[in-house]
Amino acid sequence: MKKILNRYTVTCLLLLLTADSCTKNFGDINSSPSVVNKPDVKFLLSYVEDKIITYQGTEWVWESMEQLMRFTQHVTSSPYEITNNVNTRYNTYYLDILPNLFEIRRQADLMPAKEQYQKVKMVTYILQVMHGIKVTDMNGSIPYSQAIEGRYDSKYSPVYDQQQPLFDNWLSQLNDAIKTLSNASVTNQVDYGKSDIFYQSDWIKWVKLANTLKLRIAARLENTDKTKCQAIFQQVLQDATGPIDGDAAQVKYMNLYTPFGNSGDIDYRSRRYATTSIMQFLKNSNDPRLPIYFQQNDLVGSYKDTLAKYNVSLPAFIDPNDPLISYQGGPADWTTNPTVAAYISNSLIVSQYTKYFLISAINRRFFSPKLNQATGNFLDVSVTYAETCFYIAEFIQKGYAGAVDTKGTAADWYKKGITSSIQTMNTIAIAAGSTTGFTGTGETEINNYLNNPVVKFNGVNDLERIYIQQYLGLYRQPNEAYVFCRRTGYPKTGSAYYARETFNELIPRRFWLTDPGEVNRTNWMAAMQQQGFTPNAQDITTLSSQRVWYDKAAPDFGKGN
Repeated sequence: MKKILNRYTVTCLLLLLTADSCTKNFGDINSSPSVVNKPDVKFLLSYVEDKIITYQGTEWVWESMEQLMRFTQHVTSSPYEITNNVNTRYNTYYLDILPNLFEIRRQADLMPAKEQYQKVKMVTYILQVMHGIKVTDMNGSIPYSQAIEGRYDSKYSPVYDQQQPLFDNWLSQLNDAIKTLSNASVTNQVDYGKSDIFYQSDWIKWVKLANTLKLRIAARLENTDKTKCQAIFQQVLQDATGPIDGDAAQVKYMNLYTPFGNSGDIDYRSRRYATTSIMQFLKNSNDPRLPIYFQQNDLVGSYKDTLAKYNVSLPAFIDPNDPLISYQGGPADWTTNPTVAAYISNSLIVSQYTKYFLISAINRRFFSPKLNQATGNFLDVSVTYAETCFYIAEFIQKGYAGAVDTKGTAADWYKKGITSSIQTMNTIAIAAGSTTGFTGTGETEINNYLNNPVVKFNGVNDLERIYIQQYLGLYRQPNEAYVFCRRTGYPKTGSAYYARETFNELIPRRFWLTDPGEVNRTNWMAAMQQQGFTPNAQDITTLSSQRVWYDKAAPDFGKGN
């Protein structure tokens, strides 16, 4: 991982390139490409890669922790209304990401030796697909094929591409990128050097990322087009390079940036806590990620003596003989168990001098390494090897590989995914100066976990075990976790293995795109009507009942097969 260089230079370039941008009107996104005659493509790439991560500062607070992570039941907290602060992914795409990726390609084509910029250009398509998937996840049809024509062709009313052709386009662009980047005969190529924050111009790692993104698309298509999902999976397996194949090929970012600053933004509006379901499973399986994900409560040290001194008993929901008594979860929906939920916001009063908080909060330093002036670093791993492994394990288990060489069984890939997830989370914790799950390699702890009867394949509910480990591994990827729960219906309500808790709130299946104004209202309205969306609706009843195209055949939350 390399820290970002020349950040102020990059920012200045982009301010010139995107001056006077507006969040609603595609006509306003257009800026004269002559403002900066020859921006350095290396700096433009640095800016885009940086923005893909750092724009999430408000997203973590308003969308991920306050909404998506509650819906997936990774955390429990006070329920708040969904506000206009969500969906920042959308504006970021059109203001900061696409314009600069297009500009890289334009500048490359203007070079005297433009044939030396083929691989430089192909990287840009991978990045715009990567973030584009995230944008369409919650918005459905979006401008893409005509999105940046205002910048160069003075066309300010792009059509909204429907998801099916959108995914087809992205798959084609990823395939073209894979072909060019992996072609050893395409030589004498200019590269980005260290300005490429993610991979330092290692073209093969870019190929691996492109293949993993194809798996992301395949997973999203499964409920709507299973045949295509299988075909994509087999293509990835047959590719000579393949998808991300180790921790070194993950998309990593670390800089002075932290999404929560050095203040209490991690607790903005409310603190977040472990749900009962995730806590029970982590404890029952002796998961090394438990102390990484969640903080201990106050039942540590000599608490027993203090309770005895004041003749105070623990509430009935806590087993006094629990060896992991310092870790407790609360109901995902507070209305389902108000007795326990009361301890989320209130402590157990032992005396006028002593009180104990009983429900375990999220490990705040893990997410906010600068909290209270601490000096840890925020390491973001936005596309992981574990995610790749669990896709492969899932699709093998479902029989999607056909006669293609899978280079291992579903169980093999399952173990690789678990191992990488635990190691990656521990690495993030180390960087953050947070609580870790182990010291050294963690080989003993991970092997013990893999052989735990709760975790090990048993030949009965192996697919569910893959699903749950996939779910646990997405704790730091809220959008992917939400998409996973939405597409699979897992964790499953009533499961004897890992049950989703009763959740009485309506859960939105999408976000909203408001009227863009007269310049592109016709195309926007056509997209809303085609998808069956109520224009401008922002109420939960509507958002929970209207789905994007690839989600229409998916199960309800908790209703997996």
